[in-house]
Amino acid sequence: MSSAAPASLKDWRKAERERLVAARMALDADQLDLWRRRIDGYLELAFPGLARCRLAFCWPIKGEYDARHFARTLRERGALTALPVVVAPKTPLIFREWHPGVSLKRGPLDIPCPVDSPQVQPDAVLLPMNGWDTQGYRLGYGAGFFDRTLAALAKRPVVIGVSYELARLDTIHPQPWDIPMDYVVTERGVYRRDPEGLAYLGEPQAGTPSALASPVCYADEVKRD
Repeated sequence: MSSAAPASLKDWRKAERERLVAARMALDADQLDLWRRRIDGYLELAFPGLARCRLAFCWPIKGEYDARHFARTLRERGALTALPVVVAPKTPLIFREWHPGVSLKRGPLDIPCPVDSPQVQPDAVLLPMNGWDTQGYRLGYGAGFFDRTLAALAKRPVVIGVSYELARLDTIHPQPWDIPMDYVVTERGVYRRDPEGLAYLGEPQAGTPSALASPVCYADEVKRD
């Protein structure tokens, strides 16, 4: 936990969130698509076990990494995909199965979520980040849904944060309730969270055994602090 948080952490995070979202939304569609394809490739090479997972991902908003393309690839290989659903303010999220054809409704922030499909306990989560820091902590939208959800799950999924290098911060001034990512993937490559912070693993290469070749969708196969 940071001991040097700004006088008003809430205000500081709000200002940083607005700055980073604006910078992301200023990118043109071609740039975002290039980075999306690059991130898709890194995820596919570095985390082959996701094709055998129950994977939760988020519907993209405001220029976030669009995981729908990668989710389709995983479904074609046998994965089950799910989206988060807000049940009530200040309560954990639930996850419901989603694939094309499942009915959606508009939830908070106008984000689509499944209406009545089966509830899913995810093995892994692809989690977009407005900002991220050198310790693997995420700057979200301020409601605390994902931290609350991860803390409440009986078996925590592997959490892979996805973002862009422009969103990197020295620190988000993490507090006791903030939960770090297990991995971070950007257009630069893959990072893994170690006790000292994020370790950069580089760009996964086709034909080269992945440092993450074990099926990361099984949470007990991942070493945690």
